[in-house]
Amino acid sequence: MTKLLLDYGLVILFAFVAVESAGVPIPGETVLITAAVLARPEHHNYSLVSVIVVAAAAAIVGDNVGYLLGRYGGRKLISRWKFVERYAQKALPPSERFFEKHGPKTVFFGRFIAILRVTAAWLAGLSHMQWWRFFAWNAAGGIIWATGVALLAYWAGKAVAEAVGKYGLYAVIVLIVLGGLGLVALHLWRKRMIEDS
Repeated sequence: MTKLLLDYGLVILFAFVAVESAGVPIPGETVLITAAVLARPEHHNYSLVSVIVVAAAAAIVGDNVGYLLGRYGGRKLISRWKFVERYAQKALPPSERFFEKHGPKTVFFGRFIAILRVTAAWLAGLSHMQWWRFFAWNAAGGIIWATGVALLAYWAGKAVAEAVGKYGLYAVIVLIVLGGLGLVALHLWRKRMIEDS
């Protein structure tokens, strides 16, 4: 993956993030993290600003493709299989009510949650969320997500390299433990936010 990013960098970043955002579960965020680390000055590949701009644009474009697919083709796809259609007849009305009430929050915060990053645009389209509302919240989420993840990866990459250089294996162990604790804390915070909404 790293060699491909070195050779075709920003094109691959755009493709992975856009395809993931459109609804295909591929590692778009992982490619963004890798690209941001490779944007560090010692690698001399491309600028951090270009990584952020490309990732944000890809997130917005991909989500809009997913929204359009959900809105104009989702119900036709569902109706092809009777068992799926029966389930959808029960699930879609609550989904539509949910998106009517919480659509903007779901689209915005969905960008930061792996499963929702792949499905939120489709669900918004299937639920007939107004496109302009979807676009505004999707763009805000995409820009903040791309900026936050890229900056975190860029600076964390520097911190990890310095810590490993100075402290060796102990630094790696401590960083892995801290990263795991951080992921657990983030998961608990997200779960609480979802329960509160």
